[in-house]
Amino acid sequence: MVKNFKANIWKIYLFNMLRNMMFVSPVLIPFFTDWGGLSFFQIMILQSWFLFCFFIFEIPTGTVADFLGRKHSLLLASAINIAGALVYGSIPNFYIFMLGEFLWGLSMSLYSGATEAFVYDSLKEINETEKSKKIMGRMQSFNLVGIMIGAIFGSIIVVIFDLRATMLFVSIPTGFALFIGLTFKEPPLQETTESRSYFTILKEGVKYLHEHKILKILAIDMIFLASVAYWMIWLWQPMLKEANVEIFYYGFVNVALLIIEIAIMNSYEGLEKLFRSKKRLVFFTSFMTGIGFIIGGLTSFLPFVLLAIFLAGGFGLSRRPLLISYMNKYIPSEKRATVISTATMFEKMVCAIFNPFVGLLVDWSLSYTLIIIGIVAVVFSLISKVEENHLIE
Repeated sequence: MVKNFKANIWKIYLFNMLRNMMFVSPVLIPFFTDWGGLSFFQIMILQSWFLFCFFIFEIPTGTVADFLGRKHSLLLASAINIAGALVYGSIPNFYIFMLGEFLWGLSMSLYSGATEAFVYDSLKEINETEKSKKIMGRMQSFNLVGIMIGAIFGSIIVVIFDLRATMLFVSIPTGFALFIGLTFKEPPLQETTESRSYFTILKEGVKYLHEHKILKILAIDMIFLASVAYWMIWLWQPMLKEANVEIFYYGFVNVALLIIEIAIMNSYEGLEKLFRSKKRLVFFTSFMTGIGFIIGGLTSFLPFVLLAIFLAGGFGLSRRPLLISYMNKYIPSEKRATVISTATMFEKMVCAIFNPFVGLLVDWSLSYTLIIIGIVAVVFSLISKVEENHLIE
């Protein structure tokens, strides 16, 4: 029996690696524009719709998994994820794509929380919960490996087949993940907690943030810059297109960006010592995010385009864990999940609200959009109220 629960751990590694092999990711914008015939505004509407669906379907305390069991929640999520990919790759139509995003929003809500709960409950059955931090970290590493493999194979698939195939083929590794999921041993459900709605979490989190000035300042800094960096996820592919980069190389740029993000996230302790100031580090990461966007808007010369992507994406997309580490010093353990969830919700709300406006700007001018976003980030970094004494160990 114990052996079966122990096997859950290496199986979940493979499960997560396979389900993260999104072959379409490195060519997602060409998929939408060239095969789907969408404008950038329509692409951003789809992403706001996805975030809306995720909000509607996700139950933060994992009530669905509590009723179905973690295993069945993960299996259902995988099945719906496959359906979403097949729907997306069926007909190049905006409303069909909306259905695909609807399914993916539902799928992601089922994955959310269930994976971590499944792992922790499995560790509990074999009396190894003290290894949870190490196991969760290793699981995240497998997630990233899956993304990288998916990016490289996505570039190969698009050359051998076409853009549509990169979406349809997503169902293959997810299908293997589903097969592995069938072999999971369901841990006994622990005592369930009462489900709380997003409104309840937001109300509690906002109240706590409002009552704690320093925490509010740190949260605003994190939310604002994370939202700005989010748009580099959607703009780096059009930037490469402007620089006349062949689509085959998109996946390799994607992998390079991920490696840079990982390297920066693992270098913050050293960077703090280099700058001899935590405030300078926080300022530097936000300022360089803005500079990256501005450089990207000023030129289509490939070396500078790559520099822009790696600066804005590398620093912008990796600074969230840094800010959360500072925020955690001000949050008691029993409030931590609520406050961090609130900040994350606000971040997603900002992206969902402003996505259509960014889409309209890109349809008008990619260069000016990058410059505008960059200037906003630079100005914010200059007026940020984060102080050195806020950033305690």
